[in-house]
Amino acid sequence: MDVRDFDFDLPPELIAQEPSRERTSARLLHLDRQTGSIVHTSVAALPDRLRAGDLVVINNTRVFPARLIGRRVPSGGAVECLLVRRIPAEPVSDTSLTEVGPASDLSQTRGQGQLWEALMHPGQKLSPGGRVMFEGLRTIHAEVLERHFYGRRLIRLWTEDGSSVDEAVDAIGHVPLPPYIKRDDRRDDRERYQTVFAQRRGSIAAPTAGLHFTPALVTALKARGIQVAAITLHVGYGTFQPVRVERVEDHRLEAESYEIGGTAAAAINNALDEGRRVVAVGTTTTRTLEAVGAIHEGRIRAASESTSLFIYPGFAFNVVSGLLTNFHLPRSSLLMLVAAFAGRDRVLAAYHAAIAEGYRFYSYGDAMLIT
Repeated sequence: MDVRDFDFDLPPELIAQEPSRERTSARLLHLDRQTGSIVHTSVAALPDRLRAGDLVVINNTRVFPARLIGRRVPSGGAVECLLVRRIPAEPVSDTSLTEVGPASDLSQTRGQGQLWEALMHPGQKLSPGGRVMFEGLRTIHAEVLERHFYGRRLIRLWTEDGSSVDEAVDAIGHVPLPPYIKRDDRRDDRERYQTVFAQRRGSIAAPTAGLHFTPALVTALKARGIQVAAITLHVGYGTFQPVRVERVEDHRLEAESYEIGGTAAAAINNALDEGRRVVAVGTTTTRTLEAVGAIHEGRIRAASESTSLFIYPGFAFNVVSGLLTNFHLPRSSLLMLVAAFAGRDRVLAAYHAAIAEGYRFYSYGDAMLIT
């Protein structure tokens, strides 16, 4: 399957640079995946587009301010760092893919501070042994330990006074807005680039379909007899990493960690047993449920694991029968997942209809409901 089959032209002015004034005021395109029919409405009308007995499953991960801005030590040159993935205390280094700096004794440094895989810019000036300082209300020090492909580095972070690295990152980090949002992050992005469900810190990108919900909308859903359950998938770089291959089947996703509690697992299994729809809020929720369902013959079990499941056309869905999602980038793994759920031709037709109607695209944009 050719990656170019998932391409489309999007006018740049339709890429949302700001969130909707109110979360539920975003537009909603409702696509019937059986007939291809389309209804244009708003997120506020979501309770009317679902039916009593549906189970809506949300992702309660919390985005942390993973973008750090600092300077090289001692030169003072500007550095940007995106924290991609926390590394266990004793990572295994693949020396065929890395360069280890002579200035760092990894056996000594790995027990101190936190280890992270990070994207750093300008990468060519940050070799192993290089030092960086991030300053603000708190000060964080960093040392480059290894150089990986595509601008990635293994780095060690520690605070000047030995206090919590997480707390320091939360104090001075920036909201990791996607690169297609052509502005600096602001203080209000800390609230708007976060779902109202956010509880468990760990994502470097928001599960954007969940951005449209408010407590009032959840109350309205429940008043219609629609249940809501929460799971966790910490959104990592794998969710939005570029598809660099020509054949869809050759793409690989990086693993992301998830957690499903016993209450959520029971609610989902009950819905499946009773023939009620399971409506996933977002592609992250979809991937998690389908990854677990694939392992357990269509059943959901409480677990704390990771998944690298890549869903593209031809995938057989075992759990999810409805999907609320934003509009995604051309040639992206997220668009391929949506196409797997509703059919490539119908999804692209819906995208073209959304473009014609002036829908706003991507993270801060409008939404699509597929049932």
